[in-house]
Amino acid sequence: MSNLELLKNEVFSIMKNDPAHDFEHIMRVYKNARIICKEEQVHEKLVLAAVLLHDVVSYPKSDQRSKLSSHESSEKSKQILKKHAFSVEEITIISDAIRDHSFSQGKIPKTIEGKIVQDADRLDALGAIGIARVFATGGQMGRPFYDSDDPFCKNRVPDDKIWTVDHFFQKLLRLESKMNTKSGKIEAEARTNVLKKFLNDLKNEI
Repeated sequence: MSNLELLKNEVFSIMKNDPAHDFEHIMRVYKNARIICKEEQVHEKLVLAAVLLHDVVSYPKSDQRSKLSSHESSEKSKQILKKHAFSVEEITIISDAIRDHSFSQGKIPKTIEGKIVQDADRLDALGAIGIARVFATGGQMGRPFYDSDDPFCKNRVPDDKIWTVDHFFQKLLRLESKMNTKSGKIEAEARTNVLKKFLNDLKNEI
């Protein structure tokens, strides 16, 4: 069994039953990363290892430790990778990619491996699956769908701690402009159009 298959098995045993950050999320990001890797000069094994481990620590969005998730995942990944015969140099590349991928960190990863992990993860926040994930998270946090006085943040600053639809304006619609790779940008544009259509349909219904 390859190192990546062994990692998959270990990650599967670690992941919690969080519909927005479960093992299926990992596998979708893995698929995204493989597609992007085909267009880039990169060590695919390192990218895919980072994808598998990027959410091994994932605090709920309502938890004050949420912003620490990527840093703690990075540290935990080092211990896991040592067990699977990754070199010190490989572990550094992988753990740095994990540390810097998070939107909340506001960082652009230094390596191409890190840039691909970030793009692949952000693509899973867009499109149809992105819509499903944002409402799953909103339901877990007990948030109303939208502010009935200003659902689409026309005259106020978005606050996704209170209303779920605000997350589109606070984060999701901004992701397309922050993609790192050419293929990531192309796919992000297509998936962002899905979000925009959803919001337009929602506007017609409420």
